Amino acid sequence: VQLQASGGGLVQVGGSLRLSCAASGRTFSDYHMGWFRQAPGKERDVVAVISRGGGVTYYTGSVKGRFIISRDNARNTLYLQMNSLNPEDTAVYYCAGDRNNWPFLNEYWGQGTQVTVSS
Repeated sequence: VQLQASGGGLVQVGGSLRLSCAASGRTFSDYHMGWFRQAPGKERDVVAVISRGGGVTYYTGSVKGRFIISRDNARNTLYLQMNSLNPEDTAVYYCAGDRNNWPFLNEYWGQGTQVTVSS
């Protein structure tokens, strides 16, 4: 499956952004989908993951209550609503898909989209 992430940008502390990831090439609903991020000098880490049908979600602790992951299987699109952003959220965000692994998806990756939170 091909994944195309978009929606990153520069935002002030406390602001919001919505990331999108458009999928093509395979049956989108066959895949668990998720968002990962990589800050400068750090490893790529999971942010949020959503099950094939959207009924189960997983969030890393630092984003719980601030970020919302969702998907629209009819539109083959994954979303990440990010609220109350802080400088620690600055990173390159990647979308990923995996038919089996949960929550550490590793089968397909999109290109990253930069999110920068300024104080």
